[in-house]
Amino acid sequence: MKRPGARELIEVVLDAGSFESWDQPVDHASAQAEPAYREQLEAAAARAGTDESVLTGRGLMHGRPVAVLVSEFGFLAGSIGRAAAARITAAVLRATAERLPILASTASGGTRMQEGAPAFGEMIRISRALMAHKAAGLPYLVHLRHPTTGGVFASWGSLGHVTVAEPGALIGFLGPKVYQALYSEPFPPEVQIAENLAAHGVIDGVVEAEELPVLLDRALGVLVDPATPATLARRTGEVGTTDGWQSVLRTRRPDRAGVRELLRYGAAGTVRLTESDASMMVALTRLDGQPCVLVGQDRSQDKPMGPTALRQARRGMRLAEDLGLPLVTVIDTPGAELSAAAEEGGVAAEIAQCIATMATLTVPTVSLLLGQGTGGGALALLPATTVIAAEHAWLAPLPPEGASAIMYGDTSHAAELASAQRITAIALHQAGTVHHIVPERDDDTAETLATALAAECANHLTTLAFS
Repeated sequence: MKRPGARELIEVVLDAGSFESWDQPVDHASAQAEPAYREQLEAAAARAGTDESVLTGRGLMHGRPVAVLVSEFGFLAGSIGRAAAARITAAVLRATAERLPILASTASGGTRMQEGAPAFGEMIRISRALMAHKAAGLPYLVHLRHPTTGGVFASWGSLGHVTVAEPGALIGFLGPKVYQALYSEPFPPEVQIAENLAAHGVIDGVVEAEELPVLLDRALGVLVDPATPATLARRTGEVGTTDGWQSVLRTRRPDRAGVRELLRYGAAGTVRLTESDASMMVALTRLDGQPCVLVGQDRSQDKPMGPTALRQARRGMRLAEDLGLPLVTVIDTPGAELSAAAEEGGVAAEIAQCIATMATLTVPTVSLLLGQGTGGGALALLPATTVIAAEHAWLAPLPPEGASAIMYGDTSHAAELASAQRITAIALHQAGTVHHIVPERDDDTAETLATALAAECANHLTTLAFS
């Protein structure tokens, strides 16, 4: 399978004719290097058609100005020597100064062995420049091509806000040939393959080169484009008196709207990120025109949240802070996982870290109590500037059956306790935990409820943005 080189990829991703090179020519003939290495450099340049292993510059992505860093594997296996590293660092600094998002596409065996430790140390310089870029609130998007290994993967290949790889790409820290030479046995197959890394949450997804423009357009649509006017109608009206147990039963119905329906009917341009635990969804999206990072518990998985899901949630929180985007959390969970594995994985500490992280964010935050709000799993996503609740949503330390088991030794008092513990949205509003309630209707479908909730979230995002 022929994979695109640096120039081919630039042509695929950027608007036609928009690329402007930032590269200063490298004269390998005058390089201070051993003659044999100098000959290698000259031969590599002739073979690859580039003067180094990376090309940098700026262009347009669907009309948006962006900076690009693209590896050329044909030049000494895309390895990074000091000249290439200096080129990358200069491009990152210029992108930061011009406040441009960066799109990086790697294909490299790592740092250049012919240059030894000095080239290896340049990965720190590149990483420092990228962290300054990110600290300025500017997006850094990474596309890993086949192969990306060694120091490149362990530095600028792994610092993206969003990271995807091409199908079947070899992605790993230690190349399998090196592993076999060092340990006299083959590296386990299929581990360092893009699809496996996506399944384990190491990267955000696998994308064909031809599909990159679509993905990048969606991501930049959230990260760069301004908010657009709302189009969804907010729901008005009074909320009635709700019975706690009836609300519990209602939120457990399989046809009730969840985070998937919220995105399907109330959002656009969604880019879903790492999902090694499918019970937690993290996405870049636009809720009724308002750009945000969304972190939501997926009721369709019907499973409690373990430490991995909570770490994913925290990644979404940090992403919002890094990019200066509002955060929306969606609470709809039967609770945190109760198991030996969860305890050993630090589930309590992960809940605490989510609470602490979200409580100290400086970006606008909205929590949507959509359905079940059980235990620490719900609390982990609750501490927002504004908390919105669907009329029949609820929040409790344990499900009513669990509370009954603790207090009475059986579950027969669940309905009674659902009322006694003041878990309903109305009770939570009276206590000040919930700031706004969205009325529900008896004829609500998943679409109508999701649309109403999305409209309310977007309205509060707009308000918070100007407060």
